[in-house]
Amino acid sequence: MPRIRILPDRLVSQIAAGEVVERPASVVKELLENALDAGATAVDVELEGGGARRVKVADDGSGMDRDDALLAFDRHATSKIASFEDLERVATLGFRGEALASIAAVSRVELLTAQAPGDGTRVRVEGGRVLSAEPAARARGTTIEVASLFWNVPARRKFLKSRETELRRALEVVEGYALARPEVSFNARHEGRTLLEAPGLAAGGEGLRARVAAVFGPRLESELAAIEAPGVWGLIGSPATARGRRTFVFVNRRLVRDRAVLAAFYRAVREEWRSDEFPSLFLFLELPADEVDVNVHPQKAEVRFRDPRRIE
Repeated sequence: MPRIRILPDRLVSQIAAGEVVERPASVVKELLENALDAGATAVDVELEGGGARRVKVADDGSGMDRDDALLAFDRHATSKIASFEDLERVATLGFRGEALASIAAVSRVELLTAQAPGDGTRVRVEGGRVLSAEPAARARGTTIEVASLFWNVPARRKFLKSRETELRRALEVVEGYALARPEVSFNARHEGRTLLEAPGLAAGGEGLRARVAAVFGPRLESELAAIEAPGVWGLIGSPATARGRRTFVFVNRRLVRDRAVLAAFYRAVREEWRSDEFPSLFLFLELPADEVDVNVHPQKAEVRFRDPRRIE
């Protein structure tokens, strides 16, 4: 009797979801990226139970028609790329068409979307199965509510950290994209308590300063100096103000955790300041899309540079 077997589709979906969705912060990241790719100018985030009980993201982006609203839950269904060549010059935050399918496989999801006021669609999905799709009223844009994360995968649920830890991780993602997109209004609440209010501002350096002040307070903003070089800009503190430091790195306004960039930063701090205390950093790298490979990490949290020497 053969011991190798074909896994059922639902189990395959849950396994695949594990690569994309690790915790509530993963859900927040994917939904924010979808909202920004849809051209949103205002994004509202509501959380409960640190995000494990509920994540709700509402935007005023382009919205979807009924067919796309249903297709969005199919794996590898995307409007952002159509060929291998597109993958080599990705300009959007999302591109694989995995996010919603992965999230829906391990949660209960309600999607409400409309391309025109009043002419919307509501789709309910549980554990990857579409339960209903019906007409619904909404202003232009999309609202996605993700409830009971990992309800059907108890082994994953038990590895979640405390409510406070999960909330902090989720809020860091909102803060990151609020910094990356100062022209977009961001609001975040947890169980009715306001965590972040950041009205839309001008893009660029001055917008970043104002957004840092809105997110982290004017004291931190006043301690930061500007970084300006070809393809590199941002704000940096000094080792003397390293307590409570914040470190955010963006590549083409994509929030990333890039070890090469951070290693180069830490080396520069040691050489310049002769210090092992690392300051706050808000660093933006701008490169042609075809010089950055964003398809190297399941959660798109890391990138690979065609010429790593430019980062060193």
